[in-house]
Amino acid sequence: MRFSVYQVSRRGGRAINEDRVGYCYTPDSVLLGLADGMGGHPRGDVAAQLALQTIAAMFQREAQPSLPDVRAFLRRAILAAHERIHRYAREQKLADFPRTTVVLCVLQQGVAQWAHVGDSRLYFLREGALLVRTLDHSHAEQRLLQTTTGLGASQSAQARASNRNVLYTCLGSPQLPFIEIGVPQSLRPGDVMLLCSDGLWSQVEQGAIVQLLGQRALADAIPELVESALRHRSSESDNVTALALEWEAEAERDSTQGVRTENMAPAAFASTFQAGLPDAAVDELDDAEIERSIAEINEAIRKAAVRK
Repeated sequence: MRFSVYQVSRRGGRAINEDRVGYCYTPDSVLLGLADGMGGHPRGDVAAQLALQTIAAMFQREAQPSLPDVRAFLRRAILAAHERIHRYAREQKLADFPRTTVVLCVLQQGVAQWAHVGDSRLYFLREGALLVRTLDHSHAEQRLLQTTTGLGASQSAQARASNRNVLYTCLGSPQLPFIEIGVPQSLRPGDVMLLCSDGLWSQVEQGAIVQLLGQRALADAIPELVESALRHRSSESDNVTALALEWEAEAERDSTQGVRTENMAPAAFASTFQAGLPDAAVDELDDAEIERSIAEINEAIRKAAVRK
């Protein structure tokens, strides 16, 4: 595999940066991940960190050297991350659950597939044009998709602005998360995947995002997009995080983050996901705990289906 990748995360006007981001890869598979810890609940930064650590640990165990079933992995990994956040809340005796959004993308065998919970987004671009954008799991986005309401342009803008941050699903909530898994997309040289938090997409118009990614190398485009979002709201800005990958980037568009995996050892693994946590007492789930958590979640899903 050959790809170029670049990531940036900035604190903005918030007291702490609750966003987490990273990527990891084996010789035949790549995982991109971004999580945005939610304000209004305790330890959003820990929720985001735990989610990505859990998912990356599962990827390292299962991508040997590629995942046998990407769709199944995405669902199991997100559910395991959700349960890991609940376990942390119980261990720390928190009055409320930490919560986070998450968006993931796996690229292997020339195909990209993604999943998300919440309003952290993925954009898929080809030849400077937007092919796919994930839909936010927010009440505002849901209203905009209800074509039977007959909203006019001004009403649509009002619906988009109102309650933009109110989500109906996330990781860490008392309910099981709604996991949306995208349709697999075959990759072509030059295809670009952008994962970003709402601190970026809420401040930079979609057209500007697409234009900049189509015209500039990632090492130039991503910092410019992040700085643009920060400038828009200045001291009031949200945390802004972006991670982008260009598949088989041309040499003149490549960056210092260019990766080639053909010379990696079969069991090799590389990662940029952060390993540390604010609370040193928190550790990763081991294999048995992950499987037990998944079994418990599956049983809860089965019981919910029976009740319906």
